[in-house]
Amino acid sequence: MGKSEFRIGADRAGIRIDVLIAELSGVTRSQVHKFIEYDQLTVNGSATKPNYKAHSGDLVSISIPEEEQDLIPEDLPVEVLFVDDSLIVVNKPHAMVVYPAAGHSSGTLMNAVAFHAKKLASVGGPLRPGVVHRLDKDTSGIMVVALDDRAYYDLVEQFRNRTMERRYLAIVFGDLKEDNGSISLRIGRSASDRKKMSTRSKKGKEAVTTWKVIERYQTATLIEAKLGTGRTHQIRVHFASIGHPVLGDKTYGSKTSVEIGKRKITFPRQMLHAELLGFTHPATKKYLEFSRPLPEDMLQKVGELRQARSACA
Repeated sequence: MGKSEFRIGADRAGIRIDVLIAELSGVTRSQVHKFIEYDQLTVNGSATKPNYKAHSGDLVSISIPEEEQDLIPEDLPVEVLFVDDSLIVVNKPHAMVVYPAAGHSSGTLMNAVAFHAKKLASVGGPLRPGVVHRLDKDTSGIMVVALDDRAYYDLVEQFRNRTMERRYLAIVFGDLKEDNGSISLRIGRSASDRKKMSTRSKKGKEAVTTWKVIERYQTATLIEAKLGTGRTHQIRVHFASIGHPVLGDKTYGSKTSVEIGKRKITFPRQMLHAELLGFTHPATKKYLEFSRPLPEDMLQKVGELRQARSACA
């Protein structure tokens, strides 16, 4: 990945940043928009928008990916739940990133998709073709990837219109007072750390998460959460903002253990699992729904929590 920085001169002030970068770098404006979308282009160290008009003295940083890298098919341990000519649905294990990037050139979900699928979409980027949504590296669960361009645009629209059904299971810190509820706090990029999201951002977007308690363990709670919107890190940010961060999440809340009686239970990764995904098939127009229970490591922690709770009864 090539990275460069430069300051805007007075002669270029007032020009849209997407137009300016396209002229200077030789890439298309649509490519510049993707750089901005994935935070590969910043102005004065902060995220920007394509229509931002440059000011004299602005410091522009741009990282342009090496587009010649190929997506290499790999036979990885990923459960395929459904596949046809339009899309593939998989159960992503935790500790697996979705697509190749710096530090993860192989062993990703997209390497596995390339192995299991007969073809890939042409949109979405050379190393992430057909990717319409993502799960964090340490979040397990169900994802859908488009295998042709028509399916890609259709699924993107379903996500945008919030017509997809998405349900998560999480183990959060503390004992929630209510049995169910809703969190409606706007989410945007943190002003102090651009790699993090925050409910205190001045440019936050609407975000709604509904939840209900599944099981209580005194100092931890197993909950089911549904997304009304799909903001980056939404569940993690929302529950951290109300004092109940996802256990094992080292970014938001940093609660990596709990104590029940004399027993201490540790959580090596964030306890978050995408349990269910439902959507309308782009070609057949039939509603499809896929679900998978908690993975083994989360089930083990639930067992430990239950044992510790019983010992205190």
